[in-house]
Amino acid sequence: MKVILTTDVDSLGREGDIKEVKSGLARNFLLPKKLAVRATPGNLKIWEQKSGLIKKKQDERQSEAEGIAQKLEGVTLLIPVKVGEEEKLFGSVTSQNISDELAKQGLDIDKKHIALESSIKSLGTYDIKIKLYHEVAPSITVHVVDEENPVPKEEKEEETYSFMLHPKVEMRHKSHLWTTV
Repeated sequence: MKVILTTDVDSLGREGDIKEVKSGLARNFLLPKKLAVRATPGNLKIWEQKSGLIKKKQDERQSEAEGIAQKLEGVTLLIPVKVGEEEKLFGSVTSQNISDELAKQGLDIDKKHIALESSIKSLGTYDIKIKLYHEVAPSITVHVVDEENPVPKEEKEEETYSFMLHPKVEMRHKSHLWTTV
């Protein structure tokens, strides 16, 4: 069945695209949710008249998304959380938490635009993509830290242990590697 998309559909295409889809997808999903209309000769004529407006609207969305992407470039978030044994979080950091932290910095980003593969469940630094519009997906850095010790993991100085085996040989331990100095 041929349909004309009335809105952007992630897995299918952009607004105004004419697509050939299975009839079940059209009848059960696209048409009831008003994501598409049937591609009849009458609808095609109407759509051709609207195509200029659709292109203009898409360009406006694209430029708006690029402006927000410039604001997001280089943003670093510090999210303090409660931590249990072995640096496991009580709960997790979700896209809603990241959205709230961005709002505190004056950046209003909906949680649906934050592309987390799964919730964050351990301390560390994460690069998170923000999908604003087609081909516009800046990334931000999120540091998940212990709320009692809010220093990002990479910025902590590693402890160095040293001891003397012999007056001329000294061994140092740094990150589980023993080296002779």
